[in-house]
Amino acid sequence: MTVVHSASDTFAKQLGIHHPVICGPMYPCSNPELIAAVSNAGAIGVLQPVSLTYVYGYDYREGIRYIRQLTDKPIGMNALIEQSSQRYHQRMVEWVDIALEEGVRFFITSLGKPRWVVDKVHACAGIVYHDVTERKWADKAIDCGVDGLICVNNRAGGHAGKLSAAELLEELVDLNLPLVCAGGIATADEYRTALQSGYAGVQMGTRFIASTECQASDAYKQAIVNASENDIVLSQRVTGIPVSLINTPYVQSNGLQASQFAQWMLKGKHRKHLMRVVYALMSLWQLKKAALDKTGDKQYWQAGKSVAGVSEIMPVRDIIHQVIGNKRL
Repeated sequence: MTVVHSASDTFAKQLGIHHPVICGPMYPCSNPELIAAVSNAGAIGVLQPVSLTYVYGYDYREGIRYIRQLTDKPIGMNALIEQSSQRYHQRMVEWVDIALEEGVRFFITSLGKPRWVVDKVHACAGIVYHDVTERKWADKAIDCGVDGLICVNNRAGGHAGKLSAAELLEELVDLNLPLVCAGGIATADEYRTALQSGYAGVQMGTRFIASTECQASDAYKQAIVNASENDIVLSQRVTGIPVSLINTPYVQSNGLQASQFAQWMLKGKHRKHLMRVVYALMSLWQLKKAALDKTGDKQYWQAGKSVAGVSEIMPVRDIIHQVIGNKRL
């Protein structure tokens, strides 16, 4: 049986949920049905705006309202706030405003200084957690007034960190904010270890892709089931920042390192933003097509090292019950 910890209880109470589990925002896998299923199971699903609009074709406000038809439980929003362009920044501001208008009160910010999000969300009595991979980003986020930290370790999918879960906890534990372990969580043992070590909660992504409610292709889901942690590689060719992928022949043929020109662009204070826009335009289409491709021919799949703990495709509710030790609502 899972041991009860006051930190995790406090975190769950803060978010208004039963279990200290976040379904991390995922491009392109955060479809409305998955988000709602996680929240209905007592955890919290987090919408990813580009997935909602570009991948699944919803008007943003109507997409949130559709999720609300599927669940009356708390949901969150991911605000990826790097200012790669003024147009993108303005769109993100609009998305945050709409989410607040529609009653969303939990936000996860990524890749930038979250002060403007914090100010908007706190004005509505909401909560902001920020993605960090090391102490310097945590300090910047705290200076911006965030309420907690999503601690992205070296086993995470998406933009993985460099430190292990234990190393990251040791580096951040004195900050006296709730810390969420992101990366490497797919089993009850991994969940229990994270909470017992001092984390207030966990964020899971890869495990939820291999669920019946996720609209990723069966080929993608089965690739996660079949993969071992040694099959996960880091590629700079998705966004210019290392991203965790399943090492398929397609990924191997593309290579893992950015080109010399791209590396030069990414080292510039101003030109790096342009390079990331170029990467985004290319990767958004590729990742969307691969995730939804039922033939399995487009083997361009994001996943973290928690694939090692995924042995079958299951409904979300069963995944959560299995991970938390069968504690039911």
